[in-house]
Amino acid sequence: METLVKIQNELKVPKGNLNKFGNYKYRSGEDILEAVKPILLKYEATLILSDEIVSIGNKIFLKAIAKLGLNEKALNKEIINRYCIETNGYAELAEHKGMSAEQATGTASSYARKYALNGLFLIDETEADADSQQTPVIKTPAPLMPSEIIWLTEEQFNAAMKSDKKGILATLSTFNGMKGKKMKAEYLKQLTEQLNLAK
Repeated sequence: METLVKIQNELKVPKGNLNKFGNYKYRSGEDILEAVKPILLKYEATLILSDEIVSIGNKIFLKAIAKLGLNEKALNKEIINRYCIETNGYAELAEHKGMSAEQATGTASSYARKYALNGLFLIDETEADADSQQTPVIKTPAPLMPSEIIWLTEEQFNAAMKSDKKGILATLSTFNGMKGKKMKAEYLKQLTEQLNLAK
């Protein structure tokens, strides 16, 4: 753990990007990776990032996993123990106007990975960061009547189960509960499992 503390203390990632629309500075996951690489090399540590799709309740999330591999060395520099520290970040997979399913997944991956890295390296996301700003109050529309909900049909479910990753993602993005399009919890569970197996 001593090496992790050293990495956390040495890592400095300024907010070097400017969002012109919102007029705020921010740091990206790529900024964090660029800054931490030389420090990882110095301490002979490894960092592995991966993603998986998970369902929580009736929503679908992309779970990013950041794993830091560290060596514990004896005084003679011989490795006596290797251990791994893992943190997670989550982002909801949802439809975005003008984005394909792949682009929406990539956006969710970038966001979730950034927050997994923030947790691992103790990076604070306060002070003028759009992601840390208080969420504005959004008026929610009146709930839909049961007759207004469009459900994923058995035919659509079966077609999605036989399709590739892209087809499954498109179905999950379309029937995610937004805009009155939903699917049974059983379908959601099976599609999420199939997505993790699909190529």
